[in-house]
Amino acid sequence: MNRINFNVPPHTGREMEYISQAVANQKICGDGEFTKKCSSWIEAKTGTQKCLLTTSCTHATEMAALLADIKPGDEVIMPAYTFVSTADAFVLRGGIPVFVDIRPDTMNLDEKLIEDAITEKTRAIVPVHYAGVGCEMDTIMDIAKRHDLLVIEDAAQGIMASYNGKPLGTFGEFGCFSFHETKNYSMGEGGALLIRDEKYVEEAEIIREKGTNRTKYFRGQIDKYTWVNLGSSYLPSDMNAAYLYAQLEVADEINDARKASWNRYYERLLPLAEKGKIELPFIPEQCEHNAHMFYIKAADIEERSRLKKYLDDNKILAVFHYVPLHTAPAGIKFGRFHGEDKYTTKESERLLRLPMYYGLKPEEVDYICGKVKEFYTGA
Repeated sequence: MNRINFNVPPHTGREMEYISQAVANQKICGDGEFTKKCSSWIEAKTGTQKCLLTTSCTHATEMAALLADIKPGDEVIMPAYTFVSTADAFVLRGGIPVFVDIRPDTMNLDEKLIEDAITEKTRAIVPVHYAGVGCEMDTIMDIAKRHDLLVIEDAAQGIMASYNGKPLGTFGEFGCFSFHETKNYSMGEGGALLIRDEKYVEEAEIIREKGTNRTKYFRGQIDKYTWVNLGSSYLPSDMNAAYLYAQLEVADEINDARKASWNRYYERLLPLAEKGKIELPFIPEQCEHNAHMFYIKAADIEERSRLKKYLDDNKILAVFHYVPLHTAPAGIKFGRFHGEDKYTTKESERLLRLPMYYGLKPEEVDYICGKVKEFYTGA
């Protein structure tokens, strides 16, 4: 068996053809033909009011923080078990991340702990849909409504996933997707900002175009454009969008293939879970996941380390995930943890991600599962 990588970026075969088309169009900067096609596809698929393709999910979240008018001292509630961008976007505006504990079953923000963390300075709640499994959005949206808070969804891992039939990223005022090379659909580096309410669209376009009303100029709504507000350059190259569109065209095929791998993992590792050797992912009944990742949980960090090494020795690259942000130097400097860290650190130290990507072969999944079983048979 050849070495099995943790991730292989998705590739469908038409990417280079579309990139060549973008070059032939002589418009390879932002908002070209393929950028518009990708945005329209996401709007149709999710039902969001507006989708703006961005250079990363990080930048989509930064735009959301700007649109939310986060000011110095404003508090934003989020899990500590997430990527740094979730917090960074608000810290850049002077906001204070207030970390609360996660649920051990889904690794998502524990919705029951949110209200206790709310203060007079709280401005927003940022649920992170870990592994493409939706947070308890009914409860979160109810809390936000009662306390007049914004909801900004970190749906970096959530495209093609839903909660009670509604696509992730479309519940809050803003939703943020990632198209990094490790995601289900990729443009290398890239993301998207989903906007629920039309009232934010014009301001979002200005922020995305360096603070200018250039988008209105290109639509013929004004005869010249100028600097009207703060902003930055958040537009991806149309060549990146061309790469992404080749995958969006066959999004269901990619999704089905990933789910087949996910289900195969689950079925073959279930006997180990039933014996109490490992824990498998939990998918709540109201959630439709997108097979973004497949992870298992070992007993503790020591066992996980030994399992990771055993898999590596057998040419399988498995990885652990986030170091909780509240334990990081910047997390300590810029944010605070509210309440007890009952599960965030403990569960993060147990979790091990197995290889998962479009094109992973059934026999490779079987080999990986076989090696996991071997480890626990000899443990």
